[in-house]
Amino acid sequence: MSSLYDLNPIASCLTCKSRPDHIFCNLQPIALHAFQKITCSTAYPKGAILFVEGQISRGLYVLCQGRVKLSTCTVDGRTLIVKLADPGDVLGLSATISGTPYELTAQTVEPCQVNFVGREDFLCFLRENVGACFRVAEQLSDRYNKACQEVRSLGLSRSAGEKLAKLLLDWSSRNGEFLKREPSLKMTLTHEEIAQLIGTSRETVTRIFADLKHRQILEAKGSTLSVRDKTALRAMAGAS
Repeated sequence: MSSLYDLNPIASCLTCKSRPDHIFCNLQPIALHAFQKITCSTAYPKGAILFVEGQISRGLYVLCQGRVKLSTCTVDGRTLIVKLADPGDVLGLSATISGTPYELTAQTVEPCQVNFVGREDFLCFLRENVGACFRVAEQLSDRYNKACQEVRSLGLSRSAGEKLAKLLLDWSSRNGEFLKREPSLKMTLTHEEIAQLIGTSRETVTRIFADLKHRQILEAKGSTLSVRDKTALRAMAGAS
Protein backbone atom coordinates (compact mmCIF):
# COMPACT_ATOMS: atom_id res chain seq x y z
CA MET A 1 0.00 0.00 0.00
CA SER A 2 1.28 3.46 -0.88
CA SER A 3 2.08 5.75 2.02
CA LEU A 4 0.81 9.31 2.37
CA TYR A 5 4.25 10.55 1.31
CA ASP A 6 4.06 8.50 -1.91
CA LEU A 7 0.73 10.08 -2.77
CA ASN A 8 1.61 13.63 -1.83
CA PRO A 9 5.26 14.66 -2.42
CA ILE A 10 5.16 17.51 0.06
CA ALA A 11 2.82 16.03 2.66
CA SER A 12 5.64 15.40 5.11
CA CYS A 13 6.66 19.05 4.89
CA LEU A 14 3.23 20.07 6.10
CA THR A 15 3.77 18.28 9.40
CA CYS A 16 5.76 21.33 10.52
CA LYS A 17 2.53 22.72 12.06
CA SER A 18 2.58 25.83 9.86
CA ARG A 19 5.59 27.42 11.50
CA PRO A 20 5.95 31.02 10.24
CA ASP A 21 9.53 30.43 9.09
CA HIS A 22 8.41 27.62 6.76
CA ILE A 23 7.37 29.51 3.65
CA PHE A 24 5.29 26.85 1.92
CA CYS A 25 3.18 25.81 4.92
CA ASN A 26 0.43 28.43 4.63
CA LEU A 27 -0.04 28.68 0.88
CA GLN A 28 -3.58 28.96 -0.44
CA PRO A 29 -4.94 25.66 -1.84
CA ILE A 30 -4.57 26.75 -5.47
CA ALA A 31 -0.98 27.87 -4.94
CA LEU A 32 -0.20 24.72 -2.95
CA HIS A 33 -1.50 22.55 -5.77
CA ALA A 34 0.58 24.50 -8.29
CA PHE A 35 3.66 24.05 -6.10
CA GLN A 36 3.04 20.31 -5.79
CA LYS A 37 2.96 19.98 -9.58
CA ILE A 38 6.53 21.30 -9.96
CA THR A 39 7.97 19.36 -7.02
CA CYS A 40 10.07 16.19 -7.23
CA SER A 41 10.55 14.16 -4.03
CA THR A 42 13.72 12.13 -3.35
CA ALA A 43 15.04 10.11 -0.41
CA TYR A 44 18.75 10.62 0.41
CA PRO A 45 21.02 8.54 2.65
CA LYS A 46 23.26 10.02 5.32
CA GLY A 47 26.25 11.84 3.81
CA ALA A 48 24.61 12.68 0.47
CA ILE A 49 25.53 15.98 -1.19
CA LEU A 50 22.56 18.06 -2.36
CA PHE A 51 24.62 20.87 -3.85
CA VAL A 52 28.14 22.25 -3.63
CA GLU A 53 29.42 25.75 -2.89
CA GLY A 54 30.15 27.54 -6.17
CA GLN A 55 27.90 25.26 -8.25
CA ILE A 56 25.49 27.03 -10.58
CA SER A 57 22.03 26.96 -9.03
CA ARG A 58 19.69 24.34 -10.49
CA GLY A 59 16.85 25.08 -8.10
CA LEU A 60 15.84 24.91 -4.46
CA TYR A 61 15.40 22.05 -2.01
CA VAL A 62 12.68 21.76 0.64
CA LEU A 63 13.77 19.56 3.53
CA CYS A 64 10.86 17.36 4.64
CA GLN A 65 12.52 14.82 6.92
CA GLY A 66 15.99 14.59 8.46
CA ARG A 67 18.72 17.21 8.91
CA VAL A 68 21.18 18.84 6.51
CA LYS A 69 24.37 20.73 7.32
CA LEU A 70 25.23 23.85 5.32
CA SER A 71 28.94 24.59 5.21
CA THR A 72 31.59 26.71 3.53
CA CYS A 73 35.28 26.02 2.95
CA THR A 74 38.33 28.30 2.98
CA VAL A 75 41.03 28.16 0.31
CA ASP A 76 43.27 26.23 2.70
CA GLY A 77 40.66 23.51 3.22
CA ARG A 78 39.16 24.51 6.56
CA THR A 79 35.41 23.96 6.92
CA LEU A 80 32.86 26.09 8.78
CA ILE A 81 29.33 24.76 9.29
CA VAL A 82 27.02 27.75 8.95
CA LYS A 83 23.70 26.10 9.79
CA LEU A 84 21.95 22.83 10.55
CA ALA A 85 18.73 22.74 8.54
CA ASP A 86 15.61 21.15 10.02
CA PRO A 87 12.43 19.81 8.35
CA GLY A 88 10.55 22.63 6.64
CA ASP A 89 13.69 24.63 5.79
CA VAL A 90 14.25 25.73 2.19
CA LEU A 91 17.80 25.33 0.92
CA GLY A 92 19.37 27.26 -1.95
CA LEU A 93 16.61 29.87 -2.03
CA SER A 94 18.67 33.03 -2.54
CA ALA A 95 20.88 31.45 -5.22
CA THR A 96 17.81 30.15 -7.04
CA ILE A 97 16.15 33.56 -7.10
CA SER A 98 19.28 35.52 -8.07
CA GLY A 99 20.67 32.96 -10.50
CA THR A 100 24.04 33.01 -8.75
CA PRO A 101 26.07 29.97 -7.62
CA TYR A 102 25.14 28.28 -4.36
CA GLU A 103 26.85 30.07 -1.48
CA LEU A 104 27.21 26.91 0.64
CA THR A 105 27.51 23.14 0.42
CA ALA A 106 24.50 21.11 1.60
CA GLN A 107 25.10 17.58 2.95
CA THR A 108 22.70 15.28 4.79
CA VAL A 109 23.70 14.31 8.34
CA GLU A 110 21.05 11.58 8.53
CA PRO A 111 18.63 9.95 6.06
CA CYS A 112 16.46 12.66 4.53
CA GLN A 113 13.43 13.18 2.35
CA VAL A 114 13.90 16.25 0.18
CA ASN A 115 11.71 17.95 -2.41
CA PHE A 116 13.40 19.63 -5.38
CA VAL A 117 12.00 22.45 -7.51
CA GLY A 118 13.85 23.55 -10.64
CA ARG A 119 14.81 27.22 -10.93
CA GLU A 120 12.73 28.12 -13.99
CA ASP A 121 9.67 26.34 -12.64
CA PHE A 122 10.03 28.13 -9.31
CA LEU A 123 10.45 31.58 -10.86
CA CYS A 124 7.35 30.97 -12.99
CA PHE A 125 5.48 29.86 -9.87
CA LEU A 126 6.44 33.10 -8.08
CA ARG A 127 5.30 35.24 -11.01
CA GLU A 128 1.89 33.62 -10.86
CA ASN A 129 1.48 33.56 -7.07
CA VAL A 130 1.85 36.92 -5.34
CA GLY A 131 1.28 35.46 -1.89
CA ALA A 132 4.21 33.12 -2.33
CA CYS A 133 6.39 36.08 -3.35
CA PHE A 134 5.66 37.82 -0.06
CA ARG A 135 6.47 34.64 1.88
CA VAL A 136 9.80 34.34 0.06
CA ALA A 137 10.63 37.99 0.80
CA GLU A 138 9.80 37.46 4.47
CA GLN A 139 11.99 34.34 4.54
CA LEU A 140 15.01 36.12 3.03
CA SER A 141 14.60 39.00 5.49
CA ASP A 142 14.28 36.57 8.42
CA ARG A 143 17.44 34.74 7.32
CA TYR A 144 19.37 37.99 7.22
CA ASN A 145 18.23 38.90 10.72
CA LYS A 146 19.11 35.46 12.08
CA ALA A 147 22.52 35.56 10.42
CA CYS A 148 23.23 38.86 12.17
CA GLN A 149 22.14 37.38 15.50
CA GLU A 150 24.34 34.31 15.03
CA VAL A 151 27.37 36.39 14.09
CA ARG A 152 26.80 38.57 17.15
CA SER A 153 26.25 35.58 19.45
CA LEU A 154 29.17 33.43 18.36
CA GLY A 155 31.51 36.10 17.03
CA LEU A 156 31.45 38.12 20.25
CA SER A 157 31.72 35.13 22.59
CA ARG A 158 34.84 35.26 24.73
CA SER A 159 35.71 31.57 24.65
CA ALA A 160 35.04 28.27 22.90
CA GLY A 161 33.29 27.08 26.06
CA GLU A 162 30.85 29.98 25.89
CA LYS A 163 30.19 29.29 22.20
CA LEU A 164 29.51 25.61 22.85
CA ALA A 165 27.20 26.40 25.76
CA LYS A 166 25.23 28.83 23.57
CA LEU A 167 24.97 26.21 20.85
CA LEU A 168 23.60 23.61 23.28
CA LEU A 169 21.10 26.13 24.66
CA ASP A 170 19.97 27.00 21.14
CA TRP A 171 19.47 23.35 20.18
CA SER A 172 17.48 22.56 23.31
CA SER A 173 15.31 25.68 22.99
CA ARG A 174 14.31 24.84 19.41
CA ASN A 175 12.55 21.60 20.32
CA GLY A 176 11.21 22.75 23.66
CA GLU A 177 13.49 20.44 25.65
CA PHE A 178 14.89 23.26 27.77
CA LEU A 179 11.53 23.63 29.48
CA LYS A 180 12.08 20.22 31.07
CA ARG A 181 13.93 19.69 34.34
CA GLU A 182 16.74 17.83 32.55
CA PRO A 183 16.67 18.54 28.81
CA SER A 184 18.06 15.87 26.49
CA LEU A 185 19.53 16.17 23.01
CA LYS A 186 20.15 13.56 20.34
CA MET A 187 23.71 14.22 19.17
CA THR A 188 23.96 13.44 15.46
CA LEU A 189 27.11 15.49 14.88
CA THR A 190 30.68 14.46 15.58
CA HIS A 191 33.00 16.58 17.73
CA GLU A 192 34.71 17.63 14.49
CA GLU A 193 31.42 18.91 13.04
CA ILE A 194 30.54 20.75 16.26
CA ALA A 195 33.98 22.37 16.14
CA GLN A 196 33.22 23.50 12.59
CA LEU A 197 29.98 25.06 13.84
CA ILE A 198 31.63 27.20 16.52
CA GLY A 199 34.96 27.87 14.81
CA THR A 200 37.34 25.91 16.99
CA SER A 201 39.23 22.59 16.96
CA ARG A 202 37.94 19.07 17.56
CA GLU A 203 40.37 18.68 20.46
CA THR A 204 38.94 21.78 22.15
CA VAL A 205 35.36 20.53 21.79
CA THR A 206 36.31 17.12 23.21
CA ARG A 207 38.06 18.79 26.15
CA ILE A 208 35.08 21.06 26.92
CA PHE A 209 32.62 18.16 26.80
CA ALA A 210 34.83 16.15 29.14
CA ASP A 211 34.95 19.08 31.57
CA LEU A 212 31.16 19.56 31.45
CA LYS A 213 30.64 15.88 32.19
CA HIS A 214 33.19 15.96 35.01
CA ARG A 215 31.37 18.93 36.56
CA GLN A 216 28.07 17.03 36.12
CA ILE A 217 26.61 19.79 33.96
CA LEU A 218 26.12 17.25 31.15
CA GLU A 219 25.62 13.50 31.11
CA ALA A 220 26.07 11.30 28.04
CA LYS A 221 24.29 8.02 27.40
CA GLY A 222 25.21 6.75 23.97
CA SER A 223 24.30 9.47 21.48
CA THR A 224 21.91 11.18 23.92
CA LEU A 225 23.18 14.17 25.88
CA SER A 226 21.31 15.26 29.03
CA VAL A 227 21.65 18.67 30.66
CA ARG A 228 21.91 17.97 34.40
CA ASP A 229 22.50 21.56 35.47
CA LYS A 230 20.67 24.14 33.35
CA THR A 231 21.69 27.03 35.58
CA ALA A 232 25.39 26.26 35.20
CA LEU A 233 25.08 25.88 31.42
CA ARG A 234 23.27 29.22 31.11
CA ALA A 235 25.94 30.89 33.27
CA MET A 236 28.65 29.41 31.06
CA ALA A 237 26.85 30.84 28.00
CA GLY A 238 26.65 34.28 29.62
CA ALA A 239 22.83 34.10 29.72
CA SER A 240 20.89 35.81 32.46
